[in-house]
Amino acid sequence: MMRLYKVHHRLSPFSSSCCCLLHPFSLGNARFPSSTLRSFRHLRTHSTNLFKPAMSAFRFNRLVPVNSALAEDGSAAGNGSANASLTCAEYDDESVIGVKYRVPPPEIRDIVDAAPLPALSFSPLRDKILFLKRRSLPPLAELARPEEKLAGLRIDGKCNTRSRMSFYTGIGIHPLMPDGSLGPETEVRGLPDGVKINFVTWSNDGKHLTFSVRFEEEESSSSKLRVWVADVETGMARPLFQSPDIYLNAVFDNYVWVDNSTLLVCTIPLSRGDPPKKPLVPSGPKIQSNEQKTIVQVRTFQDLLKDEYDEDLFDYYATSQLVLASLDGTVKEVGSPAVYTSLDPSPDEKYILISSIHRPYSFIVPCGRFPKKVDLWTADGNFVRELCDLPLAEDIPIASNSVRSGMRSLNWRADKPSTLYWAETQDGGDAKVEVSPRDIVYTQPAEPQEGEEPEILHKLDLRYGGISWCDDSLALVYESWYKTRRTRTWVISPGSKDVSPRILFDRSSEDVYSDPGSPMLRRTSTGNYVIAKLRKENDDATYLLLNGNGATPQGDIPFLDLFDINTGSKERIWESDKEKYYESVVALLSDQKEGDIHINDLKILTSKESKTENTQYYIQSWPDKKLCQITDFPHPYPQLASLQKEMIRYERKDGVQLTATLYLPPGYDPSKDGPLPCLVWSYPGEFKSKDAAGQVRGSPNEFAGIGPTSALLWLARRHETILSIFAIYSFLFAILSGPTIPIIGEGDEEANDRYVEQLVASAEAAVEEVIRRGVAHPNKIAVGGHSYGAFMTANLLAHAPHLFCCGIARSGAYNRTLTPFGFQNEDRTLWEATNTYVEMSPFMSANRIKKPILLIHGEEDNNPGTLTMQSDRFFNALKGHGALCRLVILPFESHGYSARESIMHVLWETDRWLQKHCVSNTSEVSADIGKSKDREGKEVTDIENKAVAASGGGGAELADDIESGQFHSKTRSLMW
Repeated sequence: MMRLYKVHHRLSPFSSSCCCLLHPFSLGNARFPSSTLRSFRHLRTHSTNLFKPAMSAFRFNRLVPVNSALAEDGSAAGNGSANASLTCAEYDDESVIGVKYRVPPPEIRDIVDAAPLPALSFSPLRDKILFLKRRSLPPLAELARPEEKLAGLRIDGKCNTRSRMSFYTGIGIHPLMPDGSLGPETEVRGLPDGVKINFVTWSNDGKHLTFSVRFEEEESSSSKLRVWVADVETGMARPLFQSPDIYLNAVFDNYVWVDNSTLLVCTIPLSRGDPPKKPLVPSGPKIQSNEQKTIVQVRTFQDLLKDEYDEDLFDYYATSQLVLASLDGTVKEVGSPAVYTSLDPSPDEKYILISSIHRPYSFIVPCGRFPKKVDLWTADGNFVRELCDLPLAEDIPIASNSVRSGMRSLNWRADKPSTLYWAETQDGGDAKVEVSPRDIVYTQPAEPQEGEEPEILHKLDLRYGGISWCDDSLALVYESWYKTRRTRTWVISPGSKDVSPRILFDRSSEDVYSDPGSPMLRRTSTGNYVIAKLRKENDDATYLLLNGNGATPQGDIPFLDLFDINTGSKERIWESDKEKYYESVVALLSDQKEGDIHINDLKILTSKESKTENTQYYIQSWPDKKLCQITDFPHPYPQLASLQKEMIRYERKDGVQLTATLYLPPGYDPSKDGPLPCLVWSYPGEFKSKDAAGQVRGSPNEFAGIGPTSALLWLARRHETILSIFAIYSFLFAILSGPTIPIIGEGDEEANDRYVEQLVASAEAAVEEVIRRGVAHPNKIAVGGHSYGAFMTANLLAHAPHLFCCGIARSGAYNRTLTPFGFQNEDRTLWEATNTYVEMSPFMSANRIKKPILLIHGEEDNNPGTLTMQSDRFFNALKGHGALCRLVILPFESHGYSARESIMHVLWETDRWLQKHCVSNTSEVSADIGKSKDREGKEVTDIENKAVAASGGGGAELADDIESGQFHSKTRSLMW
């Protein structure tokens, strides 16, 4: 049976939507579509993936399997701040600014407050669809609840789960009729009033749903979580446990279906007492030692354990008692209490992989690197054997592709009843060590014969990236190497030792034009996913379905190819509309039967959208390719239904081709209305070649998704007239979203060694293009970004003041000496690349920033590298040189912003800043261009000669930026 991922999206994702609506510089093959369907690979949810990397058996850019966790969409509801009307006087009266939370103008507020559409989930048998109902933005009071920051986690002690979880408010079940239409809704009934629902999962036979339930108690707190089960046919729900004293422990993995009538549940131990009390007087000083002279380099992790009390508190909340619970009410405790992190039943439902972490803990790395033990149990809870017990991993090198040594990525073969496989590094986990092979993949039965050693399945010279299983004759093994961007796919025959492995694809992950697509998977009767094989009439060939984005110089044109695995020949059996619509294949639906799928029985789920039409979902069936629409979602913001969107191409001065998406207000005509104020919102990306950096990513026909803090919200300001101290302005905006800001390092060159030079050149090209088109006023162009985009913004104001009139920087890091052991994709240390660290740091150039800059940061930012103090210290440096600057610290917010009060205030601050320093700007932006360029050479030289004082650990925006800088649509609905 497949490992089940639980649905429990969190409140923090809206940073991901914040304005970066197209990122053509994203690395690898993944692209983040404006469709409301997200790829599960990039979803930051708490599932077993925290301790077990997702295998590339799920290597779809567009497919979210039914067992996948939902995105943390942060959608949620609007109880929050006062919604007093914004007046012009409030913008100009300095005496009231900063006193309380503010709200933006109604036309912006109305879009943000719009009710979200439900998330969707197909049943295992593809005969029903869940509509998971959601609220809009949460109130700040939810973020203000007490939380424990332990071992890299944030825990709500009251609920005994991760803090800041969002939730569903209801579940509707729709049958899928034979003609493809949806039948009437059956509401899940019997739930308490005001219920909060999380972790929704199907049983393998599709007859039951399980989910957690909590509800509001006194003092604005939530109760502990209980497990409920619902009958899918009737919709009637009831508690799984008859005892009211059994609660769910959801700090890590929480429950899985062992079979169709039994669940294995992580519960709070009944014997657990009150939390440990912090001693008033410590027993001694806090001491860390490296007397063995071990080299340990770590990035700037946050929320770490600090002392023995924190260790005890972590154990208190994270320790679970495993319980086998049957639908008939039978309950059985199994095993001893421990910090269990993942539960993974075998496909034949006979065994369970049980992962746990244990002491000694660490004060310098998060819990994902704590000692990890993996045991094999029988399905009825009896211990079989220990598979591995990995030591504490504080010393994983910071270089890209470095990994933990020992067994990793331990999983069940999806095509076998109970066969294990895993990878082991041969380089000690250090990517800088040259060795061949670099990784070896092993396989072994759950219970091997006495003396039976693990079998070597495959050897790899790059870093192992997972396996897509099919059967004994076919599996695909993936490997890649970030430094060279090389990625390879191997064809192996797991059951035939005499068949030599062969390379199927060997390409650059940056070269999206050559991406052949990923094999589509079908669901098996055991709930696992294997490569789907297709067959034709009177044809013995073995065909796979390759689902690809179809990147071209004209934009993405998704496709579905029938691919002969033996000859490599392809037949395109489906392709997106090229003229008006953007369509994509979401999932394979013709997988109810075991074995190969006949081409005439093929059935797929597709999505369809256009520049002005939001995403709808369809079922398409062969052989006649009949199309049946199954959703009819209303337009999420009809006031912008006719906004203008264009994907534009232009060239950097060094010949690199660049791409951006230009958005213009509805009804705007540059020939009649003249140039507009313009907001450029972007995020830098790294490439190994100019050709790859110049490739087009995304589609001009994708729907313009607008998130709660998106730059596109200012397109709605078209009809608002703002009275400023200068004049009356019609507040129209042009938005240049996601212009390519490539930082290229060809050959042995490190991209960051010419970061500032390439950053300025890319920005100059973008600004020149919008001015040439007549849509942007040269003196009214603002720049902004989130996280690494904020870092970009500050650097552009320091090194390209001739381009922009002001800047907006959210949740950024500005002093790279505070992240000395690497950041983003930089894996050299401060001491190895001192000049690069200093020259890239806008903090070191604070004296050069003369244009107005708005800094916004969450007070509780837990993203590695972007500590809140980065904005605080940068503001003080700016203020110390007389810069026009403003710092807004958002209480209780993390790297992305969640609460309605916070989001509305961010929008108000941004609107005010743009009005005062962009729309109302009357000065010549380029007046000081010569002066600034004269200073540039001298000051860069001065920076190089400065003594660099490094403090703190290293930091990396990368992990959180995939979420907060790269998703570009507000999630109005989800399919999973």
